[in-house]
Amino acid sequence: MKKLINQLIEQKYLKSPLIINAFKKIKRADFVPKEIIREKGKEFVNEFNAPLTIGYGQTISQPLTVAFMLELLQPKKGDKILDIGSGSGWQTAMLCQIVGDQGFVHAIEIVPELKNFGQDNVSKYKFKNVEFICGDGSKGLEEQAPFDKIIAAASAREIPLAWKKQLKVGGRLVIPVENSIWLLTKEKAPTQGRDPDSKNVGNFKEKEYPGFVFVPLISE
Repeated sequence: MKKLINQLIEQKYLKSPLIINAFKKIKRADFVPKEIIREKGKEFVNEFNAPLTIGYGQTISQPLTVAFMLELLQPKKGDKILDIGSGSGWQTAMLCQIVGDQGFVHAIEIVPELKNFGQDNVSKYKFKNVEFICGDGSKGLEEQAPFDKIIAAASAREIPLAWKKQLKVGGRLVIPVENSIWLLTKEKAPTQGRDPDSKNVGNFKEKEYPGFVFVPLISE
């Protein structure tokens, strides 16, 4: 992926040393169906800057888009991250590489076959800091909350309140909504006491980045 990575660096999509290192260590060709490798070859997959199908109506995302979203997320060593719609496991593995042994990645995938596919792919790298869950990612993962960072790989119609609730103060949420990527930063915790409103999830700073295309988020 050397040529593609250098291109993404030159175009300012890749900036952070931790993320650049993850792109170098985690090979995209390890996360696509075998028939694609037989047909196209590993070098093509590693250098191909576009989505590829992984079955069940889902894709392994375009490297440019993954780089852009990870740079918005700003994952760090020691972070606890919720990875929603883990699919092929490529982004999950890069997050494992970035957060290191002191961090942890909880990966949720609603399609059982893709959960197993992604888990098998990530197992090639022998990470100990990851858990795969088959379930509805739109509900988050309350039993493991709060999270330092939350990222989703499929487009929601609106941002689920569960994700906002399960994010730490100071945490970052990166989520596609229709044809935009949104970055939410949690600036204040919910008001305690009198206000029983379930929509009371705290205060967020929001920024929209339009011009992207994603598969839809599947929920129950």
